[in-house]
Amino acid sequence: MGQILLDRNENQYGPAPTCYRALREANLLQMSMYSRDYLLARKSELSYRLSHQFGIPENRLLLSYGSEDMLKQTVHCYLKPGETMLSPRQSWWYYKSIAKEVGGKQVEYALHEKGHKFEYSIEEMLRLCDIHHPQLILIASPNNPTGNSIRKEDLIKLIEYCKSSVIVLDEAYFGFSNERRNDIKKLLESHGLLVILRTFSKYYALAGLRIGYACVGEDVTHLTTYSARYLGYNQLTEKIALAALDDEEYYHSITQKMCEDKESYYREFASLEGFTPFHSDANFILVRYPILQKQYLESELRRRNIVLKFLSDPGLEDCIRITVGTKEQNAFVISSMKEIVKLGVSIPSQPAFVKG
Repeated sequence: MGQILLDRNENQYGPAPTCYRALREANLLQMSMYSRDYLLARKSELSYRLSHQFGIPENRLLLSYGSEDMLKQTVHCYLKPGETMLSPRQSWWYYKSIAKEVGGKQVEYALHEKGHKFEYSIEEMLRLCDIHHPQLILIASPNNPTGNSIRKEDLIKLIEYCKSSVIVLDEAYFGFSNERRNDIKKLLESHGLLVILRTFSKYYALAGLRIGYACVGEDVTHLTTYSARYLGYNQLTEKIALAALDDEEYYHSITQKMCEDKESYYREFASLEGFTPFHSDANFILVRYPILQKQYLESELRRRNIVLKFLSDPGLEDCIRITVGTKEQNAFVISSMKEIVKLGVSIPSQPAFVKG
């Protein structure tokens, strides 16, 4: 088996066959001509399709260069110098970077470890809102790297409590759980300043095409104007994304395989002394390991051509994030890790620090 890259949460199964067909059928007009979708009274074929899928007006469906692009646009639109953004502490480093770009202040709320899962604390979030009055609140659900989602009732509570804040719900990792939310329209109707981010990178395995979108509330007018692209979007990318939407059965089958393999990861890592796997709604899992074995684990995994993400974030220094790959890749990672741990039983496994 060649190198196994399970460090960046890419979907190792690849896109649906319909996507390859769309690529083969690409024509000259899609590459050399601007879109003429405006003649059909719509922004683009993809935004039109998605707006109807979610039951929202097309002008509140914004296409972007991956969800990363729309995240950046939202923060740049709504966070001014000196204003506060509330965001999760154990999360994507990029959130902090964007706030700094506009001179905003960042206040972090913790995700709390409870048993074999991390959880949001709505009480802590509301308390911080009372203290700091954030202009923008960012929630990642599922969150990277902890893999947990915010409970629907907690999200509703936050929306009802923070009417004057722009709330950004980053759902880049939607789709990898058997629990599928279809309440985008209802959520947007409940909060005019809500921005829900999604992407074709993870679930649809189109990370290389860099296409995402946002569904926004009726009061997010600044962003809808700011993000407008009057010459249209990437027509070839749109066709491939539309093809992905046409083969939901393919992607559902992948989700089922990943859910089965996540259960295997939980079971096998729980059987290894000093290891704790955390349950995840995403296409990766977080595993705590004996920190003194870090150098040994990294070198042995590298020797077997396995690349995982060893974290250095505060509070997660003793954790590995493992992208859930194909059945064959996952089986190889599990068997390799068990072999590595067995061979390294003489290495001290006591933690090098005490968690507060």
